[in-house]
Amino acid sequence: MISHSHHHPRHRAALTMLFYLVLLLWPVWYGCSRPDEGYSRWDVVGGNFSGNKYSSLTQIDTTNVDQLRVAWQYHAGDTDTAAHSQIQCNPIIVDGVLYGTSPKLTLFAVDAATGQERWRYTPFDTIAGDKTGHFILNNNRGVTYWSDGQHDRRIFYTVGPFLQAVDATTGKRIMSFGRDGQVDLHTGLGEAFQELFITHTSAPSIYKDLILTGTRVSEAMDAAPGHIRAFDVRTGELKWIFHTIPQPGEPGHETWDNPDAYTLTGGANNWMGMTIDHARGIAYVPTGSASMDFYGGKRTGSNLYADCLLALDANTGRRLWHFQYIHHNTWDWDPSSSPVLVTVTHGGKKIDAVVQTTKTGFVFLFNRETGEPLFDIVETPVDTVTQLEGEKLWPTQPIPQKPAPFIRQTFTENDINPFLPPAEQQAIREKLSKLHTGRMFMPQSKDGTIIFPGLDGGGEWGGPAVDPTTGVLYVNANEMPWVLHMLDAEKTEAVENYGAAGQRLYRQHCMACHGTNRRGSGNYPSLLEVSKKYTPQTLVEFVNTGRRMMPGFQHLSTEEKNAIAVYVLNLKERQEQPYEKQLSPAEAFRKLPYNISGYNKFVTSEGLPAIAPPWGTLTAIDLNTGEHVWKKVLGEDEEMKAWGATVTGTENYGGPVVTQGGLLFIGATKDGKLRAFHKRTGTLLWEASLPAPGFATPATYEVNGKQYVVIACGGGKLGTKSGDLYVAFALP
Repeated sequence: MISHSHHHPRHRAALTMLFYLVLLLWPVWYGCSRPDEGYSRWDVVGGNFSGNKYSSLTQIDTTNVDQLRVAWQYHAGDTDTAAHSQIQCNPIIVDGVLYGTSPKLTLFAVDAATGQERWRYTPFDTIAGDKTGHFILNNNRGVTYWSDGQHDRRIFYTVGPFLQAVDATTGKRIMSFGRDGQVDLHTGLGEAFQELFITHTSAPSIYKDLILTGTRVSEAMDAAPGHIRAFDVRTGELKWIFHTIPQPGEPGHETWDNPDAYTLTGGANNWMGMTIDHARGIAYVPTGSASMDFYGGKRTGSNLYADCLLALDANTGRRLWHFQYIHHNTWDWDPSSSPVLVTVTHGGKKIDAVVQTTKTGFVFLFNRETGEPLFDIVETPVDTVTQLEGEKLWPTQPIPQKPAPFIRQTFTENDINPFLPPAEQQAIREKLSKLHTGRMFMPQSKDGTIIFPGLDGGGEWGGPAVDPTTGVLYVNANEMPWVLHMLDAEKTEAVENYGAAGQRLYRQHCMACHGTNRRGSGNYPSLLEVSKKYTPQTLVEFVNTGRRMMPGFQHLSTEEKNAIAVYVLNLKERQEQPYEKQLSPAEAFRKLPYNISGYNKFVTSEGLPAIAPPWGTLTAIDLNTGEHVWKKVLGEDEEMKAWGATVTGTENYGGPVVTQGGLLFIGATKDGKLRAFHKRTGTLLWEASLPAPGFATPATYEVNGKQYVVIACGGGKLGTKSGDLYVAFALP
């Protein structure tokens, strides 16, 4: 036996160089050079670093999928039925351990073969302040794993405004990260934005020893900017920042007519997650709308880098290329999911590409390195005649010529739901005749405009799956129109009382979600019974901190929040007290001439869809040719089946998973089922009823030679019951 001390110095030097070369190349090998192993794992949200939700596992296939049975169930705990709690998490599985989150953001680790709990981490105990969880209950769509390859193993996820680091082995905070184990996502945004609402719903992304993150911010004029940042994965130190709203001297600043827009306007944020090409060191980062979503009179111009796909150097944050999906967006049509890395055949050549599905039903496909579109995109003239003071709409929008849209894009009289009673159809026809409709990119109006595809339309945050062996993309979609009216904002009187001020502030900040009569709208709850749950003090705290879909309103003064409480709680004894508010220059800028009528779907008085089915679809598209392969209805609406509609589909949230075994798994639907389709034909092969709807993306993985499919069953959306279960299926 030869001791190491007897090695020749040159041999030791060579071994040392080899060791450091392995360390240098490890991220590349780990992420990109092990396709079979990588595609058989699910250690990243979306399955792998390509984000394609593809698995090379074949134990469950088209011949035996109908034999699937429940293998285990895990109660994540803390369901909040009154608040319609949800679980949107796509869990990850690392070394036989599944990591996920509960409705109230408890992080947990369970044995992926049995569902037996290993540890739980409760963030309420680690953040100073209200322990009820009001201000930390953002929705969570996944967590992130990082390891140094030895003993340092970490889980990262966002709780309220904090990016937290938790030991993957013990479930304890890693106190050396940031400040006491967390980084405030206000870091680097600037002093003016420190009190504004900020969180993140998507999992952050790892590149080498960096953790890259976007944010979720308000969608009104009080939005923080959505700058992209990278932090040191060990220390939490800010390493770089990319300004999505460019500052003076930066490219893109000229696309905002107001040169001070970067100090006053927010949004342009990456709320949907990003995808990193580890071999090239490129982060592909989609961004959402600039604020506010539906009126752009305070932000005229094309508004780079809102509504873009950004290709950033993952090491430095330097912009390599970008493409803007919508210029000066006033429809809330953000790119709604992280993009997917694919390799396609075009012109007889293999091309590494990046693909993005959208709320509009368009699919965009680009060369990863150059940003060149692989199918033609035509700048197409659109309607710019507006009723709104100060608005300046962009004259063209980019329309991809292939693939064809995967959903309907217009709603006219010919699309009225034929299964409704004649009187209801006539009521819809009369309402439709008074609204602006019939084509995409119609300006917002005081008369009312049909938003179709809807605000939750087309491809949603679950994103598509792509089979890398065929280049076929699978995307589920919603087809539901919404109606939006722009309302003249009330003028602030020099002298008001609390009742009048509260009503005005409610209409300005709350009416869009909770309706003109406080009865709720869309997916947002009624406030008519809120006095049974809140006191004036606790309601003010709630308005300040926010919860789930509702952002916190830290920018409002205490007096403004008190006035809202007086109105919402109907505190008659305080309504006549005098109220006086002086606006700062920034507040005056952010005060808009219009409010929106609310997030309202176009439905009947009974809540039935105004548009003909299908309301949920699943489409397969060949990215090599741009042609559709098949399209199926997704989900069943039992209520409409009673009216004679046999094939309906339902609205759906959460994405699909595709496997080498020939299957496509998807939950997502309002009817609370997990389904398996034949990926080549779209034939339904199996379905199972879940304990609550699975508004999340499934995961599939292998432990000890056995393949499992697991999904979070949190319900809560679309009027469904809330749940707290993760359910795993396997063959007997």
